[in-house]
Amino acid sequence: MFLGTHFPKLDDKGRLFLPAKFRDELSEGLVITRGQERSLSVWPEAEFVQLTEQLKQAPITNKGARDYLRMLFAGASNEVPDKQGRVTIPPMLRDYAGLDRDCVVIGAMNRVEIWNTENWTRYSAEQEQAFADLSEEVLPGIF
Repeated sequence: MFLGTHFPKLDDKGRLFLPAKFRDELSEGLVITRGQERSLSVWPEAEFVQLTEQLKQAPITNKGARDYLRMLFAGASNEVPDKQGRVTIPPMLRDYAGLDRDCVVIGAMNRVEIWNTENWTRYSAEQEQAFADLSEEVLPGIF
């Protein structure tokens, strides 16, 4: 499970130091994809395989499913962190997420998300009240 908020920096080669607490689970390989709200999703390879199996059930006759699958897989990149825990973020994905030197990396349960710092700050401020308001609607009976 991935938890917390971290503030690593991209180096000049587009590499990002993964937070130390995430490295073990991602050390064997990961998949970086486009995420929602112009973030990137980082999946442990096994989680991405599991997601892929679920997505195979989507009907290719459905335009929305085709569009989603194209965007997800066309922007996906298999990566293996180096011995220092750095992972290279491909230029296309850096551009998609608007990543420059400063980034925010958040734990998002079964994946990690990488955000442009300004986008994350704005998004989290906008979502603060919705987070409080939606708990009963999104997760009825859990809290």
